[in-house]
Amino acid sequence: MIDRYSRKEMSGIWDLNNKFRIWLDIEIAVCEVYAERGIIPAEDLSIIKDKAAFTVSRILEIENEVHHDVIAFLTAVAENVGPSSRYIHLGLTSSDIVDTALSIQMIQAANILIEDLNILIDVLRDNALKYKDTKCMGRSHGVHAEPTTFGVKMALYYEAFKRSRERIRRAVEGISFGKFSGAVGTFSNISPDIEAEVCKRLGLSPDPVSTQVIQRDRHAEYMAAIAITAGTMDQLATEIRHLQKTEVREAEEPFQKGQKGSSAMPHKRNPILSERVTGLARVIKSNMNTALENITLWHERDISHSSAERIIFPDSCIALDYLIHRMIFILKNIQVYPENMLENIERTGGLFYSQSLLLLLIDKGLSREESYKIVQDMAMRVWKREGSLKELALKSSDVMSRVNADELNSLFNIDRYFKNIDAVYKKAGIE
Repeated sequence: MIDRYSRKEMSGIWDLNNKFRIWLDIEIAVCEVYAERGIIPAEDLSIIKDKAAFTVSRILEIENEVHHDVIAFLTAVAENVGPSSRYIHLGLTSSDIVDTALSIQMIQAANILIEDLNILIDVLRDNALKYKDTKCMGRSHGVHAEPTTFGVKMALYYEAFKRSRERIRRAVEGISFGKFSGAVGTFSNISPDIEAEVCKRLGLSPDPVSTQVIQRDRHAEYMAAIAITAGTMDQLATEIRHLQKTEVREAEEPFQKGQKGSSAMPHKRNPILSERVTGLARVIKSNMNTALENITLWHERDISHSSAERIIFPDSCIALDYLIHRMIFILKNIQVYPENMLENIERTGGLFYSQSLLLLLIDKGLSREESYKIVQDMAMRVWKREGSLKELALKSSDVMSRVNADELNSLFNIDRYFKNIDAVYKKAGIE
């Protein structure tokens, strides 16, 4: 039944028509099981299945009077069914329908997000392969560290979004539960075997122990998977934004024909798409806190969670769906500037060789402390532009008394930093 509600548009999952359609199908599924067990007459089931219908406008009209959405829904359906409607919602409470339907909606939304992530992961894999040997500077604290490749950057996110996809899949397992246990979950007016059979028909499992509601730790886990994915989207967007800085300009999000960057400065090419990803990711991440707060309900239930969930789940799922598609567009059309990457690598006079030189001196018999001081002293002079690290090393008696010129030339070879890139790709399964 869950597959029946697949939508190409994420927003369609969360519209009122889809929600009420799920409610009605759940009510009918319960009636079907009741009829099979002789609890309601078969002829009444036939009438219910034939005539049960609703319009969103009528439900909202009734709700405006009764101020209860489930009662408004049941009243609107009863107007179409007639006397047989007395068997609809028999022995149930509102949350039996609302929570079970919400589980279905969350699964529908997750299925779309997983499909989205499949595409994004493929694009990242393609970029990882395309730029596998494109040398660029790796940075820690924003400062040059040692060289990497742009492909390895893409491989990092290939793996990260695979983990996001798996989290969402696990979250689907955690939310794939329904409940038909009545008020406070004690099955006072419905039997557990009815719950089990209805859940089976809906593609769900019965919640082992529920109160009047399905416990919200399940929903928080789902929201966590969404929020972590948004966080990783933000991480990738922030990387692109940094690389697009004028002083860096190693990569750039697509700047489309006719696009304008500034009302004042015609030269501007701003990373507006990546900034949009960052901004909306903040909204999604902030919704995680609300999902955590929703775990705490009074006794067997209250409805403090309900109003918040009508916002956080539709908004978060719709926003993440949008962000993934924006990032797919960015990565398919990203502009990469290898010549700028090489220029940035060379900007610091070979400082990134410092660890290699440190290790070489240790290998020659110096203590780590002595080696570190020698290399750091030279590195500080490189920062002052007194020469490159190699030039200063060639002039250093502390170095050249222990290392010959051939060893030093071999050390200052950038290709050494990429000798195990194939192993990285093999671990990630990118071939």
